[in-house]
Formats: sequence, C-alpha cells, structure tokens
Amino acid sequence: MNLLEQVQNALNAVRPRLQADGGDLELVSVEDGGKVNVRLTGACCGCPMSTMTLKQSVERELKAAVPGVSEVVQVA
Repeated sequence: MNLLEQVQNALNAVRPRLQADGGDLELVSVEDGGKVNVRLTGACCGCPMSTMTLKQSVERELKAAVPGVSEVVQVA
C-alpha cells in the first residue's frame, strides 16, 4: 500500500468523529516529505476549534498510523 492509500485509510478512521459533529474533511494531496493537505468541510469549516482539532486529533492520529507523515495542513 502506498503512502496516499495509507493516509486515506487513516483519514477514514478519523472521519466518523468529525461527522458526528456535523463536519468532515477531504484529502487534497500528499506531498513529498509527508506533508498532508486537507480541506475541512461542513461544521468544521470556519469553526474556531478547527485548528486544534486538526493538529491535536487528525495530525496526531495520522502520524501514529502512517509512518512518513510529517504534518497535516488545512488548505482552502
């Protein structure tokens, strides 16, 4: 399984918690060096807690599940 597939699988595991609060995210790209770009949607888009959710939940879990992920960044 390549890095992109591993990231997508890990995001699918995180997604239900976001969806429970009316939000979601989509994978935009995985760059060389392990930078993962995502777009927050639904209730997550514009939520004042979205940065904390992204860094302390999504990024932490992706780094734990997928060796090679260096950071997760929100893009517009």
